[in-house]
Amino acid sequence: MLIFAVETSCDETACAVGSGRKILANVVYSQAVHSQWGGVVPHLAKKEHQIKLPSIINLTLKKLKRVRKEADLNKITAFAVTYGPGLAPALETGIKQTKLLAEEYSKPIIPVNHLEGHIYSVFVQNSQGRPDFKFDFPYLCLIISGGHTQLSLFYDHLQHKIIGKTLDDAAGEALDKAGKLLGLGYPSGAVIERLSEAVENKDFYNFPRTMIKHNSLDFSFSGLKTAFYYFVKDKSQRFITDNINKLASSFQQAVFESVIIKLESAIKKTGVKNLIVCGGVSANKHLKTTIRQLARKHQAKVLFPRYDYLYGDNAAMIAVAGYYRYRQGYYLAGDEFDLLDRKPRLNLEDKFIWKTKK
Repeated sequence: MLIFAVETSCDETACAVGSGRKILANVVYSQAVHSQWGGVVPHLAKKEHQIKLPSIINLTLKKLKRVRKEADLNKITAFAVTYGPGLAPALETGIKQTKLLAEEYSKPIIPVNHLEGHIYSVFVQNSQGRPDFKFDFPYLCLIISGGHTQLSLFYDHLQHKIIGKTLDDAAGEALDKAGKLLGLGYPSGAVIERLSEAVENKDFYNFPRTMIKHNSLDFSFSGLKTAFYYFVKDKSQRFITDNINKLASSFQQAVFESVIIKLESAIKKTGVKNLIVCGGVSANKHLKTTIRQLARKHQAKVLFPRYDYLYGDNAAMIAVAGYYRYRQGYYLAGDEFDLLDRKPRLNLEDKFIWKTKK
């Protein structure tokens, strides 16, 4: 079974081909046009997807031919595509292109939840079937990225329950906004991480930890962002330049500690000792070290994506999630394609309403 996946939920144009959990070809193009605007501009993202997607599809097929002699779209079992959550214009581009391909080659379409894709990213295998570990349900999942910060329980394939979510900014979004205030450009997460590595005291300024006194497992970073804004707004450029490492590290530590406190609370409340941590921010080395320490403290096991390209938005995770959806009959045949539409605010718990009648 071969799944050709398309991912265009934000500012990455990506395609991949998977066979079960194995990824046979994978291409990710990151749009650079948004850096001058300090954030992703939806209509520019759509335009970039429209320009780049045809060449990304062709490049993916070329990579597939390196591992399979007969590699063309006629050999594909089904097409998988992200239909939400994400930027509406960006999602629309991927869905439209996928419909055209599915109609041309008379293949079904598997609509995939982007967040579910992130969860499945930790189970992605290379073309040789490595790593070869098995599923061990249930899992406690932390998705931490530029657009999402949430905790959920993963009971079985396609079975999720949200137990905590951000009430405002996501963790990655908060880091990007702090980076903008410090003049670090966009995106800022990786720059803040590098600056933070240069200081021993990770929490020099002790910015507030948000929502930690609340009994819920929800997150909030708006108060932290506001506190940081008022701290730096009256400081001279000389002060910011001289203390840039301490400022970056202190803000990052406040974000991560707020997340760790909630994650530990979730472990205690649920009793689940199998952890999944995924999303772009989970690539941060300091965060990964801290979560591994937390896992050891509670005799828990933690899974991160195994390959660098799986932390951010990519189509490999969509191919794997699509495979498990296809196995359970959640795909659309040709006369059902009109049912597929973008869902910018799609929730991880939202039920997949289509199940093929074929």
